[in-house]
Amino acid sequence: VCNLLVQSPFYCCKLSLSEAQHEPGYCVFYDECGRNPLLNNTLIDPIVPCLNYTRAKLVTGDHYKILKQVCPMFDQGESSTYACCTIKQLGSLEKSLTLSKAVLVRCPSCAYNFAHLHCINTCSPNQSQTVKVTRVMNVTEQNRTREAVLGYQAFIGKTFADTSFQSCKNVRIPATIGGYAIATMCGRYGSKLCTPQRWYDFQGDSSNGLAPLDIDFKIIQEGDTTGLPEGVIPYNGVALMCNETTPTGGDVCSCQDCQESCPSVLPPSPVAGPFTLLGTNGYLVISIILLILLILSFVLYLSVSWWVASQKNKKKGIHRGKEVTCAETNSLAAQAYLSSQFRIWGTIMASYPLTVLLLSLIVVAVLSVGLKDIKLTTDPVELWSAPNSRARQEKEFHDTYFDPFYRTNQVILTAPGRKSHIYDSLLFGPQNFSGIMSKELIIELLELQTRIQFWSDDLNRTASLKDVCFAPLNPNNPSLTDCAVNSLPQYFQNTFIKKNCNQHHITDLGMSCMADYGAPVFPFLAVGGYEDDAFSSAEAFILTFSLNNYARSDPKFKVAMQWEKEFLKIVQEYQKDPKNSFTFAYMAERSLEDEINRTTAEDIPIFMISYAVIFVYIAVALGEHSSWKRLLVDSKFLVGLGGILVVACSVLASMGFYSWIGIPSSLVILQVVPFLVLAVGADNIFIFVLEYQRDVRRPHETREEQIGRVLGNVAPSMLLCSLSESVCFFLGALSTMPAVKSFALYAALAVLMDFALQMTAFVALLSLDARRQDNNRCELLCCIKVSKQRPKKPNKGFLMPFMKKYYAPVLLHRYTRIIVIVVFIFMFCGALFLMMNVKVGLDQELAMPQDSYMLTYFQYLNKYFEVGVPVYFVTKKGFNFTSVEGMNAVCSSVGCDQFSLTQKIQYATNYPERSYVAIPANSWVDDFIDWLNPQSKCCRLYTNGPNVGHFCPANESGLICAKRCLARPDNDTVRPTVAQFNPSRFMAYHTPLTNSQEFTAALKMARELADKITQGMRLVPGTSPDFEVFPYTITYVFYEQYLTIVNEGLFNISLCLLPTFVVCCLLLGLDLRSGLLNLLTIVMIVVDTVGVMTLWSIDYNAVALINLVTAVGISVEFVSHMTRSFALSTKPTRVERAIEATAKMGSAVFAGVAMTNLPGIIVLAFAKAQLIQIFFFRLNLVITLLGMAHGLIFLPVVLSYFGPGVNKAVLLQFQQEKEKDREKAETNSHTRQVYDNISYEGNEIKQDPYSNTVDESGSKTVGKTDRL
Repeated sequence: VCNLLVQSPFYCCKLSLSEAQHEPGYCVFYDECGRNPLLNNTLIDPIVPCLNYTRAKLVTGDHYKILKQVCPMFDQGESSTYACCTIKQLGSLEKSLTLSKAVLVRCPSCAYNFAHLHCINTCSPNQSQTVKVTRVMNVTEQNRTREAVLGYQAFIGKTFADTSFQSCKNVRIPATIGGYAIATMCGRYGSKLCTPQRWYDFQGDSSNGLAPLDIDFKIIQEGDTTGLPEGVIPYNGVALMCNETTPTGGDVCSCQDCQESCPSVLPPSPVAGPFTLLGTNGYLVISIILLILLILSFVLYLSVSWWVASQKNKKKGIHRGKEVTCAETNSLAAQAYLSSQFRIWGTIMASYPLTVLLLSLIVVAVLSVGLKDIKLTTDPVELWSAPNSRARQEKEFHDTYFDPFYRTNQVILTAPGRKSHIYDSLLFGPQNFSGIMSKELIIELLELQTRIQFWSDDLNRTASLKDVCFAPLNPNNPSLTDCAVNSLPQYFQNTFIKKNCNQHHITDLGMSCMADYGAPVFPFLAVGGYEDDAFSSAEAFILTFSLNNYARSDPKFKVAMQWEKEFLKIVQEYQKDPKNSFTFAYMAERSLEDEINRTTAEDIPIFMISYAVIFVYIAVALGEHSSWKRLLVDSKFLVGLGGILVVACSVLASMGFYSWIGIPSSLVILQVVPFLVLAVGADNIFIFVLEYQRDVRRPHETREEQIGRVLGNVAPSMLLCSLSESVCFFLGALSTMPAVKSFALYAALAVLMDFALQMTAFVALLSLDARRQDNNRCELLCCIKVSKQRPKKPNKGFLMPFMKKYYAPVLLHRYTRIIVIVVFIFMFCGALFLMMNVKVGLDQELAMPQDSYMLTYFQYLNKYFEVGVPVYFVTKKGFNFTSVEGMNAVCSSVGCDQFSLTQKIQYATNYPERSYVAIPANSWVDDFIDWLNPQSKCCRLYTNGPNVGHFCPANESGLICAKRCLARPDNDTVRPTVAQFNPSRFMAYHTPLTNSQEFTAALKMARELADKITQGMRLVPGTSPDFEVFPYTITYVFYEQYLTIVNEGLFNISLCLLPTFVVCCLLLGLDLRSGLLNLLTIVMIVVDTVGVMTLWSIDYNAVALINLVTAVGISVEFVSHMTRSFALSTKPTRVERAIEATAKMGSAVFAGVAMTNLPGIIVLAFAKAQLIQIFFFRLNLVITLLGMAHGLIFLPVVLSYFGPGVNKAVLLQFQQEKEKDREKAETNSHTRQVYDNISYEGNEIKQDPYSNTVDESGSKTVGKTDRL
């Protein structure tokens, strides 16, 4: 025996070995001797027992009742129960167990096993057989000195120890979002490294603040007696599995806390693989089969056509009226009616140009006045999510009951230049500490988060974070410490730098485990870039400021915006400081909107340059340029400017009108609609002007009549395109997406206004310009005339002769046509395959300019964050929380339904790669139940004083709050009784989501999970039939569109294609074949465009859909003019008619659409915004090039094969008019011979007697018949 005496004025300490024998029925300590003199600042009083080798005592009366309540495993009946503990010891044991049970009570068998162990050590009637005292001390209490036990060894069988540990290791603490209770009971090891021995060692460590003395737990393998003191028998009683009921009637533990209790849940069905046929990509197989079928069909058509042509005798000559069909007569009548009406209209407009211009200007000005009320939608939610969409309604419901999701401001800091170091821990072995895990960097991080203060005009004082921060526990009058700021220093309440905390534990510092604002600090929100919970190897610090999300009308919204502005300013200054030790990325809630607005403003000059290039091209291309001397006379600078102004006025009028009626605009409209209307308008301008330049004024025809006649020739074609496009866009307004709907409305009216102004103001402008040109006056210097006369021959320009002589004959050569059809069939089938592989979505990085700091933030976010956005599962009103069944259908603790709301979410986390849920939901219901549980002693009522029976807060003494809120139930299943529950929510976390496809899939899976939860909860009696649970997070309103955008796009584009067919058929006199070929070509353009989108990495989204709708409109310009020109041609064969249409109308389309769009589009390649580069430069370039290829290459060829036959009614009329002209020419020739024999004196000029021509000076020369 070794005695160590320590002299002290307060007590005497003695270390000895127990001389007690290890026999059944004997105690080694009994009764309480007072406080452990070696311990201070503990969570409970460290009351230690007295060393006392004595027989176990028979317990009766109150002693028996208390023993039965605290240690029911010893109950042998009141007359047969023995124990080695007094009533006072039982009280101390119960108090000690209460703190541990607070986190274990969710699992009754775990709590029972935990109590079982400590009851065996404290009260077992065979205590001496399982316990060996190792340390005693003389303790004086109330002037009485006794020998107290300060340490002992407890011998436990391995089976009992392991079973007890297994029953507790999966018990969760819902408030920690999936954390394990055992993590708080295993010291430094946490839940991951905890073992039975480490678990017991922590329980026996008096430094943990709970154990009143040191207990050395010895876990002994069954049958192994090595080193055991004589007479010691390791305790190996029956420990309960977590899926067993307790002897006291406690239910089995829930699945969330006990894997053995989990029902057999089928794993989710595997993800559907790609569509396959014959062992390969199914879409590829279908595309190849379609390609073969189309080519074989074309070859068959060629063969049949050749055979029919060889057998058929071609009939030539004038077609008789009896050969003309009713449809052909209708077509001629429609064209004649439209031409005559437009001829009359054009003549009137050209006759009164100034009046027409003034009236047009007045109409535009009246409509444009509405721009004063214009509302520009910049909120992405309002722009891309329909007000009646499910996501918007769920967002409004959530924000109504729980307030909008807080504003996030974040900094992610790394220190890539700092070397990591290895710490060789005695407990854990070599541990890697990254370079960022250093005290000076943490101090620097702490200083950074306290620097933001500024003067607020709205508050009329200096404002700081506390004025706008999200303070969940003190929202009305928060201080800085109440603000929800998540960072690593919050583990130490932002004050650890004042303490020397090199290798101490938090408990040694006497600090709370919570952040200073009262919530736990989750490691995945404080550090990032680690693996498998190795937080010391984290490569990044994460600093997050959460602000209240005030309504935009709230004055504090401006304060929050100003705080974020100052936050960005300080962070940017800190980043530029060469002394800072961090490399970091940052963002504020306002950053996305700020960066989009910034790049929009910076790219405005690019759009202006684009429009300027287009204007210069139009001004140059419209000129006749017959001679350098007449350059200023024949130029069309003012006509081009007028055409641009017509487009601008139509856009302004459209925007003004919709502003009048309250339909908001957007940046997409400002960028796309002018481009679209310019493409449409420029084409019509070129067709009209070029037709006028190629025309020759007829005898006795005035200039105004000529303009009217030319307009009558081309206006039906212009009407065909404009009406098709306008109806197309009006139908596109049926879209549910606000951005697409508003774009379609604005575009439809703008196209109509553009056509109306072209039929009025532009005709008047061309009349004025023709008057100037006829008078040989310079364009900009109207007072100056030139002597060089205008050529008498019509100006056909360069393009039309080139196409007629070279391009069209080569294109429509027998072998070239076959090659063209085969190539375009291959393109179409290839595009169909690629279309099935186009990505759907819009990554948020693309909304940022290439020099944006947000791109770095997104990279850091994807690299370092270990979880994704929080997701709330929200319950609506109508669920019966008042019943036990209702609570059981929600909670996840003992007694809860195995398929409850929280339990189903837990099951989903077992398959995060499918469910996209990483961390299970925290459940306030479970926390509430645990808080109410009488075994936890958290919820108490006053038993003394004026507030008897009322709730007693936690800071009140237990002496006056001895009553529990609820009595202990027989089965340990606590359920509150409440009158009403408002809508509730349960927060989980998604897995890290890095792109649109993952965000969309996460939304889809969350809704499927919520639907399953809803179906289960509706089965609870008393639940409303329309009750539902829905998932909500801030990103859902943006990504919901991608769930339906494919169907939405097919619907919108189909609606746009419909009028292109119907209008074409109607305006061509029910010409179905022309309408079908027109439709086929436009469909091929759209399909090929989507295929090229796949090749050029252009994702399909709402912006792309707007451009595809635009593509339909532009395709109409490329196709419809050509189709109408072919249908009305009177050449005898299809090939000749295709050549004529290509030369005459193809040249105008190429000059008016292709060459107008391309220069402006190419300029957009220099824009900073990635959205503009991808969806305006790339996509519009593809649309224009494919439209040009199909309109000028494919369409003439397909018309030469499958186009409608010559319209015999038109041909008959043409031949009759030709015959009349021949007869008239013969009469004129005879008259000319008569007048040629008459001599005149002087300088009289010989001339056609029936012609009034214009000489080179621009004045009218009168024939001799006029003189006579």
